[in-house]
Formats: sequence, structure tokens, C-alpha cells
Amino acid sequence: MDNQQSTKDAALAVSLAIQNDEWDTLDGLLADGFTYSGDGLVFNKDEYIGFMQDMKSAFSGMKMEFKHVLVDGEFVTINFSSKAKNVGKFMGAPATKKNIEVNGTLIRQMRNGIAIQEWQTTDLLGLMTQMGFGALFGYAVAIGLFKVKPKKPVRK
Repeated sequence: MDNQQSTKDAALAVSLAIQNDEWDTLDGLLADGFTYSGDGLVFNKDEYIGFMQDMKSAFSGMKMEFKHVLVDGEFVTINFSSKAKNVGKFMGAPATKKNIEVNGTLIRQMRNGIAIQEWQTTDLLGLMTQMGFGALFGYAVAIGLFKVKPKKPVRK
């Protein structure tokens, strides 16, 4: 297997560990100094794992599709689509029991099979719209009007 393919596989393994609730595997795929920034949020390794655990608690049956995966040296860009059912509170919005599909793009910096940094953008407006007016309105008011800062996620 060439270096480009192994870098791609390692980057996808991070997403698959999240999809499959393999938290110990995810821990081993992230560098101790791992950082994440996306959608206005910045996390260290433990906060990232906690955020993903919270997300997986809020959305059951998550299945990810990797539409485009591009490798440039240490950097892997993944364009993805995730489908799931909203069964719990997410980013302050209550559960709606609706099926959702969310799209996004991330860039992971990989080194020796380990993720050291990730940047992501997700269609949060599309997600909140699918969850319903209440979720969209509540999120917009809390973040936009009252400038509510979400609590840092805690790893379980």
C-alpha cells in the first residue's frame, strides 16, 4: 500500500471510529496534542471525543458516506454526508425524532497514521432546518441574539 493510500485510510478510520462508537480506537487515532476547529468551535482531543459522543447520543443509526476524499501530503479532505435520526438534545435543541441528512467537508492533517489537526465546516443551518423550526429558532436566538457560548464537551 502506498503512503497516499495509507494516509487516506487512516483519516477515514477516524470517521469510521466515530460512526461505530469505537471511542478507544478513536483515542488511538488522535495525537495527544490534537486540535479541532469547525463551525465556530475549538476543541482539544478530549473535548473533540466528548463532542462526538454527545453527537452520537443525539443521533441514532448514523451512517456516513464519503463522497470525495482527496489526499495532498499530510492533508486529507473529506466531503461527507451523514444520515441519522435525531433522538436527543443537540446544541441546545430538543430531540425531534426526525430523520436528518447533513453534509460537510473536513480537512484532517495526518502524520504517521495519527490525526494531529482537523478543520471542518458542516451545514448546520440545513441540519437545524431539518430538525424543525423550534430547533432552528432556538439555536439562532441563543447564538445570534444572546451570544450564548456552549459549554465545552466532556469526554465520557
